[in-house]
Amino acid sequence: MVNHRKYNSNRQSYAYIRRTSDRLCRENGLSVVQPSRDKGKSYAEWDAGRKGKSWKAKLKAAIDAVIPQAKDFDDFLRLMAAQGYEIKQGKFISFRAPGQERFTRCKTLGESYTEEAINRRIKGLAVDRGPNRQRKGITLRIDLENNIKAQQSAGYARWAKLQNLKQAAKTVNFLTEHGIEQYAELESKVAEISAANDEAAAALKDVEHRIGDMAVLIKNLTTYKQLRPVVLEYRKAKDKAAFRREHESQLILYEAAAKAIKDAGITRLPDLAALKAEYRELDKQKARLYEQYGEVKRELKEYGIIKQNVDSILRVTPGKEQAQEL
Repeated sequence: MVNHRKYNSNRQSYAYIRRTSDRLCRENGLSVVQPSRDKGKSYAEWDAGRKGKSWKAKLKAAIDAVIPQAKDFDDFLRLMAAQGYEIKQGKFISFRAPGQERFTRCKTLGESYTEEAINRRIKGLAVDRGPNRQRKGITLRIDLENNIKAQQSAGYARWAKLQNLKQAAKTVNFLTEHGIEQYAELESKVAEISAANDEAAAALKDVEHRIGDMAVLIKNLTTYKQLRPVVLEYRKAKDKAAFRREHESQLILYEAAAKAIKDAGITRLPDLAALKAEYRELDKQKARLYEQYGEVKRELKEYGIIKQNVDSILRVTPGKEQAQEL
């Protein structure tokens, strides 16, 4: 650079770029995507998976295919060897496919592919995902009739039946706690929350649209006021052509801002400080609406799962009225 410094990329560079991007999005009324807890893939791994050349993706597919056939872990290793994989057992079990340069440790494939997790999957048990990642809420019941894995693994089928009983019990408890006794009441509640969800989404979209328009207006007004002295000087200049050549970029920006303000139908310039204050209030309102929308969305998802579980238990055909007691 002209100041004799150079750009150094490190682990914090992306975080800084992301923070800057989030700030610019908020200032311009755009949505900010919250990072998830899931660890992402490297570009090389993603590209290899896209092209069908990922050793990890192939190994995961092979493990998933072998587990339903295996009686125990030794049988699983035998079946993997029959698939052509070379096996290295140590602190962490590893596999290497024909033509692969290095071994792949199973623990790098994800929490469902560690040696302990594979053992549990062979036995038809749920994978232990740790205390922070256990599902505490109500989940969808498993459709055993159409579940291929349940048909292939007796252990998984037993676990799925027990899981369905637990979810049925949680569903009934939820309905009792919320005073829902008739199927029609459940349908009415879902419709009510769905309407609230649509209303919250529309309100959020409206505020985002207003913030976006206001951000553009503030930008144009700021440019207009900052460059106004240059334009006045240009009008007084004796050699306007020479002045314009020297200040061409500033004059172009001013003219573009003036045109945008005129096209917006503004005949009298508003107070910039008042606009910025209104923008900040709208931004706060947007944050509140995001929180409200998130709560309604979570409630809608929860009631949606409850309704699907009830439909599954009662074998309700969608579209038919029900007068059953729950």
